[in-house]
Amino acid sequence: MSEPSTPYTPASTSTTVARNETLTLADKIKKYDTTKLVDLLREEKDLGLNDEDLEIICKRKINGWAFLKMDQQDFRDSGFKIGTAIVLADFAEKCKEKKKRAIDESSKEFKLCIDDILRRIKNMGPVVDSNEAMRCKYISTILYTAVSILGGLVILPQMNVSGEENSSCVDYAIKKILDDLLEKIICITEGKQNQLGKGVAQNLMQCRSSCEMNLDTLKKKRKTEEAFKEYEYVYGIVTTATDWYFILHSTEAIYCTSKTEYHISLTEPIYVKM
Repeated sequence: MSEPSTPYTPASTSTTVARNETLTLADKIKKYDTTKLVDLLREEKDLGLNDEDLEIICKRKINGWAFLKMDQQDFRDSGFKIGTAIVLADFAEKCKEKKKRAIDESSKEFKLCIDDILRRIKNMGPVVDSNEAMRCKYISTILYTAVSILGGLVILPQMNVSGEENSSCVDYAIKKILDDLLEKIICITEGKQNQLGKGVAQNLMQCRSSCEMNLDTLKKKRKTEEAFKEYEYVYGIVTTATDWYFILHSTEAIYCTSKTEYHISLTEPIYVKM
């Protein structure tokens, strides 16, 4: 009989994550084309924009870079009414000052996440060449930490999503609580060992079904006589635990939020005093 195998116990382990960047929201918006800018403005409910206002953005072909350069008179010249022009000029100015939300590495949630990842590396071994089930252990740790930090969200593993053309069980669904009775899906995550292309295809179908489910939820929330424009979006994540790809799937278009993956190293050994 062979001797029992010894658990993997590296002399030292660590995780590496990207450094927080003190970028303004404007640094992100200036890369937007007209469609993505309209999506952003539509979500900013406090601006009070209607379809006619958003149509001006499209008609004038105002992209993110141009939007940030515009002042009150520029918006007036584009066809906006005085009140809307003031609001948009003020919003554009605030975007230049508003910092993108960064992770507080000193927070309790972040430290617990790192400690959990370190324990998993020590007990289960490195992620490289590990199977999908093991990778999902790391994925769940990172997702649960993100949900905990943001607040107002719930995460459901192995949730069923059903649309007109597809019905499937997703690895992780993150939902936003609308009120005591209603929730909407904001993110679908697909964990993979490899075959990322297949994972992206699956994720897109799942996001599409989730958009359809959200539209049904919003229709129930709104009054029957209220005008309802069928627009919705869901974020998609495809990940191997180390490589993370982010997608934005809306009822109008599909976007890749980055040309390259976001990488979290879960294998590099450096000295850690345990």
